[in-house]
Amino acid sequence: MIRKRYLERFAIEDLREKMVFVAGPRQVGKTTLALSIGKKFYPGRYAYLNWDNREDRKIIMESTFRADKDLIIFDEIHKYKNWKNYLKGEYDKYKDRFRILITGSARLDIYRRGGDSLLGRYHYYRLHPFSLNEMLEKDRKVEAFKELEFSDFEKEVREKFNILLKFGGFPEPLIKQSERTLRRWHNQRMDRVIREDIRDIENVRDLSALQVLVEILPEKVGGLLSLNSLREDLNVTHKTISLWVDILERFYYHFRVYPFRNKRIKSLRKEAKIYLWDWSELGGEAEKFENIIASHLLKFCHFLVDSQGIKANLYYLRDIEKREVDFLVTVNEKPWFCVEAKTSFSEIPASMIYFKEKLGIPFTYEVIKEDNADFLKDNIRVISASKFLTAFI
Repeated sequence: MIRKRYLERFAIEDLREKMVFVAGPRQVGKTTLALSIGKKFYPGRYAYLNWDNREDRKIIMESTFRADKDLIIFDEIHKYKNWKNYLKGEYDKYKDRFRILITGSARLDIYRRGGDSLLGRYHYYRLHPFSLNEMLEKDRKVEAFKELEFSDFEKEVREKFNILLKFGGFPEPLIKQSERTLRRWHNQRMDRVIREDIRDIENVRDLSALQVLVEILPEKVGGLLSLNSLREDLNVTHKTISLWVDILERFYYHFRVYPFRNKRIKSLRKEAKIYLWDWSELGGEAEKFENIIASHLLKFCHFLVDSQGIKANLYYLRDIEKREVDFLVTVNEKPWFCVEAKTSFSEIPASMIYFKEKLGIPFTYEVIKEDNADFLKDNIRVISASKFLTAFI
């Protein structure tokens, strides 16, 4: 279906000078990407070592790497308590001998903050589910603060957008395109995340309650996330629910989008909106549509940060007067473009016009699910999602 993942060539380039970390949700294709790099660029000269495999774990602990290998792939090594110090030692010892690629389904980036013993020794990437352009196998060069470039309307683009919206961007259900497979995959994936991945790393005593939280969170997609409301639903302390939400975010179940703060507007301070990495879990048409837009924008921002070093961020806009726009993409905290997601077009929201003028946002888009739309209204571009999403990686 797809020849290669969008991060492949960037990871290959960076392996020449440092370790490369690839993190992302379970079953998003991290291992497949790593093995593809090994087979294509280090044929017969790479070793794949999975921490969950007993024999591989022994090789890791004893550092008995074969001398004829040029690339060492460590999978899920973050489950080892002292993995950071281990990798630091191995890299410092073998950096002139081996290339090192690390994959993991927990958020390895949390260790980039203060006290990171690996600092300066690796490049970090977040692998996302498939996006529309990746399904189309089209590259897109983007320059910050320039207007986005879109592909023309094509039947293939519309068809692939509808498939992506229905089956999500994770490889297995997307490739098989079977509703039966999708339902079973949902059940198996989250059960393994909670009862294997989270259990192995986090100190969570009540995994069944965490499972209930997973069942509740899809109902909150697109809305402001109230930890207090979740606390009441599950009858736990605020500290506990806050920890659980953080854990699920670290393991790529959901992500949060925070309000943009600027002295020109009286913005909200902390309340985040929540979205899922796998939008195919959602039943509501509007929620699923908004989520797929959010996911493409987050992937775009992460790509700019991880591969280009461009400080891009995804926010939403909302002020104390309750004027709101779904998404704002910034570079160096300066607005670049904003997006309002609607299943159909009726009129331009007054809030878009207000924020565009107040913040001086260069480009504004109302993105709709309806096909074959691309026109200007009140100096705001109204565009079909199947065309809008071709602007991104």
